[in-house]
Amino acid sequence: MPRSAARPAPGRWPPVKIHGRAGGPARARWSAACTCEVRRAKVARVSTSHGPPAYPILLNLRGRRVLVVGGGPVAARRAGSLARAGARVEVVAPAGCEALLDLVTTGDVGWQRRRYRPDDLAGAWLVQTATGDPQVDAAVLADAETAGVWAVDAGDAGRSAAWVPAVAYGEGGVLVAVGGGRDPGRARALRDAVQHQLDAGELPVRRVRRRPGTGRVYLVGGGPGDPDLLTVRARRLLAAADVVVTDRLAPQAISALLTAGAEVVDVGKAPDRHPMPQQEINALLVARARDGDLVVRLKGGDPFVLGRGGEEAWACAAAGVPVEVVPGVTSAVAVPAAAGIPVTHRGITTSFLVASAHEGVSGLLEQVTAAAAETTLVLLMGVRRLPEVARGLLAQGRPPQTPAAVVSHGWTPQQRTVVGTLGDIATLAADAGLGSPSVVVVGDVVALRAQWGDLGTPSPAAGHNPAVAADAPSPR
Repeated sequence: MPRSAARPAPGRWPPVKIHGRAGGPARARWSAACTCEVRRAKVARVSTSHGPPAYPILLNLRGRRVLVVGGGPVAARRAGSLARAGARVEVVAPAGCEALLDLVTTGDVGWQRRRYRPDDLAGAWLVQTATGDPQVDAAVLADAETAGVWAVDAGDAGRSAAWVPAVAYGEGGVLVAVGGGRDPGRARALRDAVQHQLDAGELPVRRVRRRPGTGRVYLVGGGPGDPDLLTVRARRLLAAADVVVTDRLAPQAISALLTAGAEVVDVGKAPDRHPMPQQEINALLVARARDGDLVVRLKGGDPFVLGRGGEEAWACAAAGVPVEVVPGVTSAVAVPAAAGIPVTHRGITTSFLVASAHEGVSGLLEQVTAAAAETTLVLLMGVRRLPEVARGLLAQGRPPQTPAAVVSHGWTPQQRTVVGTLGDIATLAADAGLGSPSVVVVGDVVALRAQWGDLGTPSPAAGHNPAVAADAPSPR
């Protein structure tokens, strides 16, 4: 609508033909101006203290010019959010807070260091005003309505034609906008409740439609076996997953976090039993992502701590498949902690070495040789070779009275701990019938367990895949 055209009386807008690309700026600007007049007309006809319901809409701001008037913290937050949405943000304010200066320094927004002028709206698609001065904010809103530009007043949603809802974010591009009847406090409270459910994986966010080539792989750490130790991001992704490719030692309770229709593929390995070779796992991840699936590769512990996560990331990157890592609570630290054994402690040691005997004892002993004598040794995937490891450490000169422990099935109701010395720990563990999954700890920190006993309490749902047998590899 030409700016010079006379406006009809409120409630009497004539039929309008909008020429040009559908959904373009001209249509949006006309809609903004029209909405303002229609709202006034309805308020005049309908007696209600709340006014008509707002019409929710999502705006694609990529590449569009957006004006922010004001230089304080609120304006800076709005400017940052707009920039992250892809808008070309220009701030007009005579002074700016530190957060705004940071945005300007990084090149995320432009800044006109002066007072607002009506001609600042020229070419703008949206304006947000947050000066804290009611007169200035009102002037910006009035100018925006005249110019047919979307306008938001951050300080008083009740007087602007549009306002920003409280937003909760989930995985897979899920966005939940919450309006509180122009009551920002209520909107935030509702948003927080929805965000909690999204974070806990309690809402059905898995995609229904998938497009080939739009998938993504997430390498997710499942922790030592207790679902309560899953990260918030891990829970979000599991709730959004189309397919979960899981290890044997991932938490067994993940099924409760998945939505209906999610597929679970068990590729867990055990000594002398490899249902799916690593190359086939890599190919599976790539293929499912190329089909458009959101793929969660769920691993015990942390994906990058003796978990071959790097190989899978490499395979995805080489195939051009987007891949991200979500760290997990590594069993190398968490399992000893559950048994009351810190891997470092002031006055005892400031370092620890995590190693695996899965590929052989000689390589492990070479690593230990290079470590300081007081370094705590944490051994994963090595309980079957513990006698050989103990003999090697003794041969290297470690004292036979060095404290040592084996913690089996850490962070599950089946957790058991045997404490001894380097000289007798292999025999004690065998006599107790401890097998994998177990973590071996060698060092003076083991003696601290006597002060407090177990320090970890697993949740009732804790446990590994029920199919895990005593010969399964240790969690990472």
